[in-house]
Amino acid sequence: MEVTLAIKENEQDFIKACVREEEWAQKKLYEQYYSSMYPVTLRYAVDEEEALDILHEGFIKVFRHISKYTVGTSLTAWIRRIMVNTSIDYYRKKSRRRTENIDDARSVSNTDPDVVSQMSAQEIISALQQLSPAYRAVFNLYVIEGFSHKEVAAQLDITESTSRSNLVKARTKLKTILLAEGIVNER
Repeated sequence: MEVTLAIKENEQDFIKACVREEEWAQKKLYEQYYSSMYPVTLRYAVDEEEALDILHEGFIKVFRHISKYTVGTSLTAWIRRIMVNTSIDYYRKKSRRRTENIDDARSVSNTDPDVVSQMSAQEIISALQQLSPAYRAVFNLYVIEGFSHKEVAAQLDITESTSRSNLVKARTKLKTILLAEGIVNER
């Protein structure tokens, strides 16, 4: 069945079709949001294969919980939140918990201008994928998603001081990566 229905045009009927697990509706939803959600998962992943695993797991959750979506709100934001949460869940499954002291973070603090603001999206993703899962998760949640250290700590089941420490170390490591790759110059 070929469907040319735009999701926004008749969202309520479309969501009902997804709730009824109609294949055409699920396929349309997947095709519409795949390209915009892939970069979200890629930021949390080590590589493209892992990002695809997270993305597909996220879409499974979207289809499983589509009945909880409130028609009229932002479907994009709802799906994006599921993708971020799925990425965090994936991180939790793979990570080993390590508590670090905030005093350690002070010794690696950095007063240089923000290196990330000088980069392209692809350079950021490539550099982020080289970070440890702990540093990558904190950096994504704090810098990109805009969570506070308290919220990051709660989501990752770490202390606020560990969140702060990991952010400082992530930024320092990113700068080292970018200097080594010649993306930014030493100042």
